[in-house]
Amino acid sequence: MAKYIIKRVAYMFISLFLIASFTFVLMKLLPGSPLASAEKLSVEQREVIYEKYGLNDPIPVQYVRYMGNLAKGDFGVSFQFKKADVTTLIVSKLKYSMILGAQALVFGTIVGIVLGMIAALKQNTIWDYGSTVIAILGVSIPSFVFAVMLQYVFAVHWEFFDVGLWNSWKSSVLPSIALAMGPIAIAARFIRTEMIEVLSSDYIMLAKAKGASWLEIAFKHAFRNALIPLITVLGPVAAGLLTGSLVVEQIFAIPGIGEQFVKSINSNDFAVIMGTTMFFSVFLIVIILIVDILYGIIDPRIRLSGGGK
Repeated sequence: MAKYIIKRVAYMFISLFLIASFTFVLMKLLPGSPLASAEKLSVEQREVIYEKYGLNDPIPVQYVRYMGNLAKGDFGVSFQFKKADVTTLIVSKLKYSMILGAQALVFGTIVGIVLGMIAALKQNTIWDYGSTVIAILGVSIPSFVFAVMLQYVFAVHWEFFDVGLWNSWKSSVLPSIALAMGPIAIAARFIRTEMIEVLSSDYIMLAKAKGASWLEIAFKHAFRNALIPLITVLGPVAAGLLTGSLVVEQIFAIPGIGEQFVKSINSNDFAVIMGTTMFFSVFLIVIILIVDILYGIIDPRIRLSGGGK
């Protein structure tokens, strides 16, 4: 396992290096200027600013400098938000997005697991069909559509929640539910499929023959084995919740990292775009590494290639 982890960490750094390089090149290919109100500045003023921040240097020089700063955890400064440090900007907005993502992941996973177990244990009944319909809706309808529907019904019509902005924890309920529809569908589908397969296996039949109770068979045997593929897919889902909350945050006017990212794109704020992209990339890759480790812990019989004994 130790060798496997070391190898994956090495791959992680290689992936981040390639992502940083491609992002840097793409930013340089974007039209426009990263300076706020660049059209109002004279040519001389723009030259002075470009010289100050090294934007007049050759692209290879800028690339080497950026990668060197990146290795030290320095994402540079924003040209649009009062020359603020990019890391400070991301951290200041991150908590809102993390709250939404964490709530959506926990709520969606729990509800999805329950629906999937009910569907598997009550196969070909109304419970099974109802769970399948929910899963289909959760996969086929984008989260921002659910966000608009929830906002209209529960905030505008019934006024149970705030329409937008972040006034308290209550402001996070509707966007979290909207984001949770995807995880609900994924968890329900995976658990149902895997549990149906597990429940028909020989060792489940043996457990029944030995007099194991219904709860013991469902949770100790079937659920644990059905959970393994779900754990694998939840890693990308968790990262997707953070990155996929961009539109939902805009709908509810949540001051999260999604709002910051959209503003940076609209204003060609290269440093913020690259910093946010790198943050998302690190988050996704680390989550995938953690999931791979958990995969082996949940089922010790699994031997990851290159992981050793």
